[in-house]
Amino acid sequence: MVALAATTTTAGVLTACGSDDNRSGAAATAVSGLAGTAGCGGKNAVTAEGSTAQQNAIALFNKVWGQYCPGKSVAYSPTGSGAGREQFIAGHVDFAGTDSPLLADQIHAAVNRCNGNPAWDLPLVFGPVAFVYNLPDVHTLVVNGDALAKIFSGTITNWNDPILAALNGGVALPDMKIAPIYRSDSSGTTDNLQKYLTVTAPQSWTRGVGTEFVGGVGEGALKSAGVVQAVQATPGAVGYVEKGFADQAGVPFAQINTGNGAVPLTNDTAHTALSAVEFAADGNDLVLDLNRMYATQQPGAYPLMLATYEIVCSKGYDPQTFKAIKSFLSVAADNGQNDLSAAGYVPLPDKVKERLVTAINAMQ
Repeated sequence: MVALAATTTTAGVLTACGSDDNRSGAAATAVSGLAGTAGCGGKNAVTAEGSTAQQNAIALFNKVWGQYCPGKSVAYSPTGSGAGREQFIAGHVDFAGTDSPLLADQIHAAVNRCNGNPAWDLPLVFGPVAFVYNLPDVHTLVVNGDALAKIFSGTITNWNDPILAALNGGVALPDMKIAPIYRSDSSGTTDNLQKYLTVTAPQSWTRGVGTEFVGGVGEGALKSAGVVQAVQATPGAVGYVEKGFADQAGVPFAQINTGNGAVPLTNDTAHTALSAVEFAADGNDLVLDLNRMYATQQPGAYPLMLATYEIVCSKGYDPQTFKAIKSFLSVAADNGQNDLSAAGYVPLPDKVKERLVTAINAMQ
């Protein structure tokens, strides 16, 4: 995975000055293919803030954008989904990165920010969520939605609990207290976890959903990197974090039993689950309905993934900002998807990519 600074990410790009279109030949053709004809216009420096889950994807997109549009770069601050939405609405950044779409009370505020125009949630990448754990003698751990709901709400408190023992036949689970680790900041990853638990274990998870953890047990850690560090430092810990961060840290993560056997988290099993993804509505505000994916029992489908969005103004930007954002999104939706798997993400399936490109081209 790409190594990133803790606060601001910029791509390593060439230093040529940007113009309305400073490319030609093959590079221009590549950008003007599936992703439309955005070109390389607008300002060189774009600002964004939000989701830590997507920060490594943004770094990859940034690198590719800089290759096709020398001099262009996004300065991205990974402060969490909630902070990203707030900073976008306040007009402090050009777009937001978030693992949860705009909340109902934020939609009107976003219209004001966009000079009377709606903001759109545009999914650029999918990220599997891994349940990382610290049990040195347990090399394979299996959980399910019900067990996770009980762990993160405090009903299951010990690793050798009969419910976990039944899921892990033949594995000697230790007589050790479970130490749940959750995101202490406003997090779209938390929101997706709690939605998953609500769908898969409604009897055991009655706490609700949202970007703030509501389970009531465990210790909080700041941002995705903080969750990984806390799990590594705490014997008996379990936490949730995007697969790319788990891969980068070399920490083990659990398999999920969806009802048809245990499913490991791999690029292939995550991709298989995407067949169940649906759109919440028609139009160019591309909020996704992930409930069918969460509940899938399809063999070989890993069910817990988040969609990570860019929140942008559908129109209402100044011309230089509009051209730059449209260029960045166009590259990210097309050539930027190529190397995502190696960084722990899942590239967009065709049915999502097609609507995303339509929405980007519809921006004004």
